Amino acid sequence: MGTVQAVRWREFEAAAPELGDFGRQRLQAGPCNLGTVRRDGSARVHPVSPKVVRGNLVLYMYPTSPKGADLARDPRFALHATVDDDHGTGGEFSLRGIARRVNDDALGKELAPGGFPAQDRYIRFELLISSVLAGTYGEGAEKPHLRRWSAPTR
Repeated sequence: MGTVQAVRWREFEAAAPELGDFGRQRLQAGPCNLGTVRRDGSARVHPVSPKVVRGNLVLYMYPTSPKGADLARDPRFALHATVDDDHGTGGEFSLRGIARRVNDDALGKELAPGGFPAQDRYIRFELLISSVLAGTYGEGAEKPHLRRWSAPTR
C-alpha cells in the first residue's frame, strides 16, 4: 500500500481545475474553520482566513496563537469553508492535509491585501493538501452531490 502525499494548491488545482475553482470560491466566501490536534490529542477548532498566494494555500497568525503551536507540534489539519446557511446554499468545501511553516517575507506582503496587514512578527503556514471533499445541494435534492479528490500515492 502506498503512502498518501500532500501537494500544493497549484498541483491540486491543475489535477482538478473545476474542483479547484469551486474551492477558491468557497474559501473566499468568508472565514473557514481550521481543525488542529492539541497536545493532549483532542481536536481544536479555530476561525481562519486562508489565502491562495502564488499557487500556495497559506495562513498567517500571531506567534502566540494556539493553532500555530498545534501545527508546529503535529502538522495534520482539517479545513472547512463556511457554509452560507442551514440549507448549504453555495455548497461546502473541506480539505485535509499537512501544514508546513513558511519563512517568506515577500509572501507576507502579498497576504496583506486579503485581510489585515501582515506584520513581520506573524508566522505563516502553507497548507499542503492530501484530500478534498466538496458538496453541493440542489433544490429539493435528497442527497448532496459530492466530489472527492485525493493526492496521488507513492
